[in-house]
Amino acid sequence: MLRGPGSDCGASPAPMEYVSTRGGTGAVDFEGALFSGYAPDGGLFMPQHIPLLDEDTLKNWSRLSYRDLVKELCSLFVTAELVPQSTLNDLIDRAFSRFRHKDVIHLSRLKEGLNVLELWHGVTYAFKDLSLSCTGQFLQYFLEKKQKHITILVGTSGDTGSSAIESVRGQKNMDIFVLLPKGFCTQIQELQMTTVIEDNVHVFAAHGNSDEIDEPIKELFADVDFARKYNLMSLNSVNWSRIMVQIAHHFYAYFQCAPSLDTTPLPVVEIVVPTGGGGNITAGCIAQKMGLPIRLVAVVNSNDIIHRTVQHGDFSLSESVKATLASAMDIQEPYNMERILWLFSGSDSRLMKTLMERFSVSKSLKLPEDLHRKLSETLRSCSASDEDIVQAMQRCWEENHYLLCPHSAVAAHYHYSQPYGTPRCCLAPASAAKFQDALLRAGLVPQVPSEITALTAMETRSAPLERGQDWAQALREQIEVTAQRRGSAGQGVTQT
Repeated sequence: MLRGPGSDCGASPAPMEYVSTRGGTGAVDFEGALFSGYAPDGGLFMPQHIPLLDEDTLKNWSRLSYRDLVKELCSLFVTAELVPQSTLNDLIDRAFSRFRHKDVIHLSRLKEGLNVLELWHGVTYAFKDLSLSCTGQFLQYFLEKKQKHITILVGTSGDTGSSAIESVRGQKNMDIFVLLPKGFCTQIQELQMTTVIEDNVHVFAAHGNSDEIDEPIKELFADVDFARKYNLMSLNSVNWSRIMVQIAHHFYAYFQCAPSLDTTPLPVVEIVVPTGGGGNITAGCIAQKMGLPIRLVAVVNSNDIIHRTVQHGDFSLSESVKATLASAMDIQEPYNMERILWLFSGSDSRLMKTLMERFSVSKSLKLPEDLHRKLSETLRSCSASDEDIVQAMQRCWEENHYLLCPHSAVAAHYHYSQPYGTPRCCLAPASAAKFQDALLRAGLVPQVPSEITALTAMETRSAPLERGQDWAQALREQIEVTAQRRGSAGQGVTQT
């Protein structure tokens, strides 16, 4: 089934361990990567080796449901010694139990060869429900075993916050602190966070953009003593667990859209990935390294740092974040690019450390020529303006009576700009129902589920973070107060 380290002559696969992209910390197992978020040296955890699948395995997997694909993939990255296979399967089944679609995700085959993979059938109508529901189950499994409490910090550009909240709401051994960029999310996205009234959910509405709210979170993680005392962790896509689950999107998309697996070599399918922080495109790059014959396209909005990196090797910030219709992708610092560059550099952690430290200081980086060549040979990219997004939404409706969210429309824009030929699948990260203003701008009529309509009448709770205020200090104080309250209630913070 597997080719690669430890797989020859019937030997057992090598134990799966995770290393930092910057090489400054020792290898950890899945549990260590799950609870760490950023590695101690500031890098991101990645598998020490990527399992390589043979064609027979791919053909066997092509018959699996999405649920079973997630189980198979996770079993390659989580050792049975750490989580027994039957337990892992149960955790994944539990994670997907609240999804509205019987298949969890669904492919809509539309006119003009437009294949839209709907990843948004979870509780919050966004693709992040897929990986975060699983990650919440993995966390709960280890926390119950060790009687431990954690503090989760999340910065969100729209959908991550609500998905993260839903994955851990009401859990006694987790507190979650979410920072949302006030005015940069849609009203529905904001309400999906602020209407969750639970003792372990703490939402902050910050008067800043998506990149600005990441700064206080980084500051708290950089305070090693504080992070250790309160068991800080992240559920942003810095967390390896999220990347791992998202690898399954790409396998499922391939199997659904490949014309036949009876040819040699196997046919290529193009996967078009709306890209903000870069987690989904990172998962695609790993799927590719595992032997899946896909061609990846990273599609972005006017915040085009990933597009410029692929096209010109220019990993540099623009003057400011531009507010677009595809608001969840309004990101200037896609932290998962570090994982992608590490993959294409041949796991050169010394180079990554040098490049990322340079970027941290100057916010501007020209990729080494060899690294840029490898990146641009493997990854395509495209940037879409708000006008492009509106036109793609309108065309899709006119041809199919199918509503796209503005992020999915970025992918559709790429599809409509290409000649018909290679089979192609566009990932759809969110339901159009969450983006009523964008639909109205395109002259379309929103179709809003009753669960979303009900949010406007519900009680809300959040704390403001004003400009000029020390956001890191405000977070620090709230975490300390919450821990003291838990301690007095007999739920003290267990240090590790």
